[in-house]
Amino acid sequence: MMRKYAYLLLFALLLNGCDDGDITVETVNFSDVTADACNLTTNELIFKLKSQESLLLQLAPGTLLNEPTPVGDPREFSINNDSNFRLVYRSYDGAVAKTNICSLIPPTTPNIINEWYAKSGTIEITTTAQKTTNETTGAITITGYTHNIIIKNLTYSIASLDVTQPQVIFGDFKTTIADADKLNLTFTKAVKQCASGGQVYTYNDNSAMTIDNIDPTLIQNVVTPANAPRTGLIGTTVNKLLFKVYTGSALNDSYFCTATPPTTAVLKETWAGVPGVANTSGIIEVTTTTDVANTFKHTIRLRNTTLQKTTNTVNLGTSYVLGDIYTTTN
Repeated sequence: MMRKYAYLLLFALLLNGCDDGDITVETVNFSDVTADACNLTTNELIFKLKSQESLLLQLAPGTLLNEPTPVGDPREFSINNDSNFRLVYRSYDGAVAKTNICSLIPPTTPNIINEWYAKSGTIEITTTAQKTTNETTGAITITGYTHNIIIKNLTYSIASLDVTQPQVIFGDFKTTIADADKLNLTFTKAVKQCASGGQVYTYNDNSAMTIDNIDPTLIQNVVTPANAPRTGLIGTTVNKLLFKVYTGSALNDSYFCTATPPTTAVLKETWAGVPGVANTSGIIEVTTTTDVANTFKHTIRLRNTTLQKTTNTVNLGTSYVLGDIYTTTN
C-alpha cells in the first residue's frame, strides 16, 4: 500500500513539477506546444515535442474530418491501445526532434528513459472551420479546420501502476485544405438554361453551379428598368441553388438537362443554397438588357448567398455574378 501511495505522489509531482534542465523532474504539460503530424495528408500520428519530451497521439485513418462538429457534440473515440487509437508520453536523455518520431529508422539517440502509455480513455474531437472574409465583397471562404482534442477519463500505466486523470487537454491541431479540395467557384463556361425543366447551369472542369426550377418570371425578354432588376429568393424547390464538386473526367454539357448524366465524372460533394430571406439574404437578381437585334442578355447575380453542406457554410458575398444568359425572339 505504501508503494502505491509513493507512486501516486511521484505522479502528482511529475504533473506539477518544473524542468530544471536535468530532466530529473518532468511535467506532462504540452498545452503551449504546437501540434505537428508525421504525414499532413493522413494525420494518423499527431505529436507534440518539448526539449526532451514527446506526447504522441495515434489516430485511425480518416479520424480528423474536415467537417465542423455540431455545438456541444464532439466526435468520440475510445483509446484501445491497438493500432487505431493510442496515447503515449515519452521522456528522453537528450533533445528530441521530429525525426525521432517519424523516421522509418529513427536515430539511435536520444534514448527513451520513460514511457507511459494510456490503457483507456475517451478522445473527444471538436472541429471548427477556419474562415477568411474578403473585405471588398464580404465573401467568406474556408481555409482550413481546427481540431480541438481532449482526452477524458484517461488511465496511464506507470511503473506497473494504473493512474487515472479525469481530463488531459491535448489541444488544437490545424489542418489546411489541399488545393484539389478547395471550392472552385470561378466558372469558365457560359451560363445556359435547359430547354425544359427550368434548370440554369454553368460549370468548369470539376464543379458546377445550378439553379434548378428557376422561377420563369425572372427571365423574360423584356428590358428591366435601370437599377430595378427582377428578384426572387433561393428556395428548396423553386430557385433551388446547388453547387456540386466532381472527380474523374472533366464536365461537359451532357451532364445537364438530363435525368441520367454520364458516369465518367463522379459526384464528390454537394452544397445547397440556404433559403433566402426577403430583402436580406439569398436573393437572385436578374437584369435584362438588349444585346444585338432580337437578342436579350440576362445577367444573374446572387446577393448575400450562403452555401451549406451539413454543418459547413461558405458565403458568396454581397454580390456574386453567376453570369449571363442570352435569349432570342423570332
